[in-house]
Amino acid sequence: MQFSAITIVIVVLFLLFNWLKVLKEYERGVIFRLGRVLGRPKGPGLIFVLYPIDKIVKVSLRTIVLDVPPQDVITRDNVSVKVNAVVYYRVLDPLKAVLQVQEYNYATSQLSQTTLRSVLGQVELDELLSERDQLNAKLQSIIDEHTDPWGVKVSMVEIKYVDLPQEMQRAMAKQAEAERERRAKVIHADGEYQASSRLLEAAETMSKNAYTMQLRYLQTLMDISADNSSTIVFPLPIELLNVLGKGK
Repeated sequence: MQFSAITIVIVVLFLLFNWLKVLKEYERGVIFRLGRVLGRPKGPGLIFVLYPIDKIVKVSLRTIVLDVPPQDVITRDNVSVKVNAVVYYRVLDPLKAVLQVQEYNYATSQLSQTTLRSVLGQVELDELLSERDQLNAKLQSIIDEHTDPWGVKVSMVEIKYVDLPQEMQRAMAKQAEAERERRAKVIHADGEYQASSRLLEAAETMSKNAYTMQLRYLQTLMDISADNSSTIVFPLPIELLNVLGKGK
C-alpha cells in the first residue's frame, strides 16, 4: 500500500512537471491539442499544457541577427565578386511562424541568400560600391515582402563587405591614382592661370606710371641686398653716363 502511494505521488509530480510550463517575457507558446491549434499563442508566465495530449512549440519574439554567408555574385558589367550581408528580423505573429512555414529561421536564411544574389546581379560594380544605402533598402523591402505571410518582419538588411578579385583591385587602384593626378594637374594649371592673370594686371598698372616702375626697381634691389653674400651689380642709366661725359 505504501509502495502504491509513493508511485502515485511520483506520477503526479511527473505530470505536474510536464503540465506546467514557464515562458519568458520574450517567448510565446503555440499549443497543439491532438494536432489542432488551441486558441491564440500563450505566455508569458506560467501556462498549463496537458501532456501528452497537448504539445507546445516555443517561439522567440526577440530580434534575430542572421549572418548571410558570402555569395558569389556576377554584376551586370560581368564582374565576379563575393558579397556578405547581415539581416535583422523578428517574429510578429507566432501562429503564422509555426503554421505557414517549416523552420522560419532556415527559410529566412535561404530567402536572404537568393535575394542577395538576384538583386546585386542586376547592378553594376560602381553602383554596388557607391549606392549601398539604396541597395540595402531594396533588399529589405523584397525580403520583408516574402516573409510577411510567415509572420516574420525584416527590419534591416546591411551589406557587410564586397570582396573584389585581385586584378580588379589593382585596376581600381590605378584608376584612383590617375584621377588624383588629373586633379593635381588641373589645380596646378588653375593656379598658374590665376598667377599669370595677376601679374598681367600688375604690369599694366605699373606701366601707366614711370615712378611706379622705378619704385619697384628699388624695392627689388633692397630685397637682393638683404643677403650679405650676394654681389650686386648696379646698372647706371644711360642718361647719367651722357651727363658725366659732357662734364669732361
